[in-house]
Amino acid sequence: MSAVDKLLKGYQEYRDGSYELSRPLIENLVAKGQRPEVAVIACSDSRVDPAILFQADPGDLFVIRNVANLVPPMELEGTYHGTSAALEFAILGLNVKHLVVLGHAHCGGIKLMMDPEPYDSSFKFVPSWVSMLAAAHRRVLATMSSAGEEACTRACEQNAVLVSLENLTTFPWVRERVESGALQLHGWYVDIAGPELSGYDWEAGKFTPFS
Repeated sequence: MSAVDKLLKGYQEYRDGSYELSRPLIENLVAKGQRPEVAVIACSDSRVDPAILFQADPGDLFVIRNVANLVPPMELEGTYHGTSAALEFAILGLNVKHLVVLGHAHCGGIKLMMDPEPYDSSFKFVPSWVSMLAAAHRRVLATMSSAGEEACTRACEQNAVLVSLENLTTFPWVRERVESGALQLHGWYVDIAGPELSGYDWEAGKFTPFS
């Protein structure tokens, strides 16, 4: 069976199975529109699907995915702002109450940022995109030079979450809602081999596993 045939078979199983079970919910979402309370900024990595990871129902999550789960700082230059547009829609259009930045272990985008040599030099967009983590990478190298490659990689992956959380506050409509209590920001990190999910503890200044 080819990869495409597998997708079509999966669609048929969805149509005849879980779709039928969820039909009243989906019909209600179509009639009344979506109103998710949670938006998730996740990596495009094929192994980290938020809907699967959290066993979410249709309508539960508004998902924004890109390489290395990054949020760029707000800027009005240029023409195309896919992540910023999706973020704007989630906040101003859907009024989500929670915004989760979901990082993960074994991230190819983070690996490219840390060691670009193994990758094809024909990449034109990815290196520029992940370069927003360069300062965080330098901090990790300066403070964890003796910790080993695996620990440094994990620190960079987790720092990607923190960089995105910091950049979120450059959008005035995010900052205003956080300050008023209408919106909560969350930094989560999943080790996909575990799997183990951790959350950033703002008071402790570190990621701690959820029980």
